[in-house]
Amino acid sequence: MKKVIVTTTINPPTEAIHRFDANPDWDLVVIGDLKTPKDYQLKRGRYIAPEEQERIDKDLSDAIGWRCIQRRSFGLLVAQQMGAEIVALVDDDNIPRAGWGENLMIGRPVEVHYYETDLPAFDPVGATNHAHLWHRGYPLQLLPRRDYRRQSRKTITPDVQADFWDGDPDIDAVCRMIHAPECKFDPKYFPMAGNRLSPFNSQNTFISGKLLKDYFLFPHVGRMDDIWAAYYVEALGARVVYGAPTVYQQRNEHDLVVDMQKEYIGYENNLRLVSDLAANPEAIHKYLPERSAEAFRLYRRHFHG
Repeated sequence: MKKVIVTTTINPPTEAIHRFDANPDWDLVVIGDLKTPKDYQLKRGRYIAPEEQERIDKDLSDAIGWRCIQRRSFGLLVAQQMGAEIVALVDDDNIPRAGWGENLMIGRPVEVHYYETDLPAFDPVGATNHAHLWHRGYPLQLLPRRDYRRQSRKTITPDVQADFWDGDPDIDAVCRMIHAPECKFDPKYFPMAGNRLSPFNSQNTFISGKLLKDYFLFPHVGRMDDIWAAYYVEALGARVVYGAPTVYQQRNEHDLVVDMQKEYIGYENNLRLVSDLAANPEAIHKYLPERSAEAFRLYRRHFHG
């Protein structure tokens, strides 16, 4: 099975990157940006410099723009060219633990803790031992109404496996300002899934290669790039399972006010978005800026059928 790790970075190779690069079961693809060191080198993996990205698709490069994490979509194109059957999306501050990437659930029946809700979205973080937190991109208006009492055991066959992260988890800026958590998630709560659209990110997340045509990290929507990608592919029918933590997130330095500003488009739109997508997945285009929609169109040109 062809398995490819995809990330982007502006830093020299980090501890996480060295560990991913050393994993013999995976191929690593690192997408550079304008601030990435010119002498960036990997031992086993493949570094895609800005010039090579423009040779792949100059129009797409222009539509995405520079100095943004959404350059990672070029890694998805490279993974597709490599024949990836599973793609792992990671950040360069996700330090993998022993056994990372081995317990893959994609494409096989898995028994999960299954939660049912009448709300338009399911928040996986609230179902854990850190129930006061919530996942980045979960509609804030729903927080007081989260209810996890309707729980059962169910077997599903996932297309996406979103593994959690100990340390500094993927929560939004509001949650981080209030709680500043250092987390250790109890494995007993995993694997889990829900009956509604739910947010998953592009760090420590495994996706089936069959989803690559539709999974796109939307540029020009701030920190909702991967969240809206998640909601979109789920609305198309992709099933997501949340797995126990397999990385420690030693989060790169962030300005939380800047993060909050980049998340505002989600605070304002996510509740309407999940409701609209549940009825019609193509409603995503109501929320995308023109340049983002054009980038999505250009990205999809690389897929056939």
